[in-house]
Amino acid sequence: MTVETLFANQPETFYRGAGRIAEFRNVPALPDRPEDWVGSVTSRFGLAPSGLSTLADGRVLAEAIAADPRWWLGPQRADTGVLVKLLDAGQRLPLHVHPDRRFANAHLATPYGKTEAWVIVSARPDAYVHLGFARDVEAAELAGWVQGQRTQEMLAATNRVPVATGDAILCPAGLPHAIGEGILLVEVQEPTDFSVLLEYEGFGIADGHLGLGYDLALQCVDRGAWTPSRLDGLRGTAARLLPEAADEFFAARRLRGGDRVEQGFSVLVVVAGEGRLTGEQDDLAVRRGDTLLVPYAAGPLRLEGRVEAVRLSASA
Repeated sequence: MTVETLFANQPETFYRGAGRIAEFRNVPALPDRPEDWVGSVTSRFGLAPSGLSTLADGRVLAEAIAADPRWWLGPQRADTGVLVKLLDAGQRLPLHVHPDRRFANAHLATPYGKTEAWVIVSARPDAYVHLGFARDVEAAELAGWVQGQRTQEMLAATNRVPVATGDAILCPAGLPHAIGEGILLVEVQEPTDFSVLLEYEGFGIADGHLGLGYDLALQCVDRGAWTPSRLDGLRGTAARLLPEAADEFFAARRLRGGDRVEQGFSVLVVVAGEGRLTGEQDDLAVRRGDTLLVPYAAGPLRLEGRVEAVRLSASA
């Protein structure tokens, strides 16, 4: 067997979960931890090794990949290029933003920013996210909101976007956003843990600016207006799970029984039903709540049965 069913990997964080990850997963999981970092070779910002995944044999995944990169990643990749999480919003998350690659390269010594996307696994009927400012916001106005923690003014300037089970939304780096309460989602993103918190009061956070100071950190914020038509362009379609703009950063594909799983390092999250994942070296039962780590060496696989999964990987 080359494919591995993963344990829950739930680093501490600053907001509350509501037990949805523990209810969803088929392995023991902590009900009060709101994130499960799946197949992660990324550590929490400033808190390494927290966030790193461990394999069933006790090896840290990052170390296993470093020891045999071709087996895990194939001949064309130098790193995984992706981070996958389960996220359980037990409360509304704070309004925040992630730097793009250009900002991260200049100020955080990495080629990766943090564009991300969300695939909604479950959502209460009135669930929503805040996504982008609905009008142009001047730099001084934004700085004043953040310095004075005028949260209601900030939130009032954003788009409140309803979401439902099955939705998929791209959140480009730079875009202010906050996930509302009552949502369980699969998050795929560039492999960093960079967040600039525009809202931090009440969350017990002393440094929400990545150690850069807010004068510099706020330069990564997209302060432009996001109209309804621009926001619609961030959603997937019937033909593809995520819009084409995601392709530069990562790949996400919805799979059902009978679908081929292409070769390459990836994470599979089974979101509905049950079935089997088969290949030349693998044959394992899978069901809703499983998270699976697929190395390049597994070769092409096939998903069988009445089952639905999401395959997540770096961009081609």
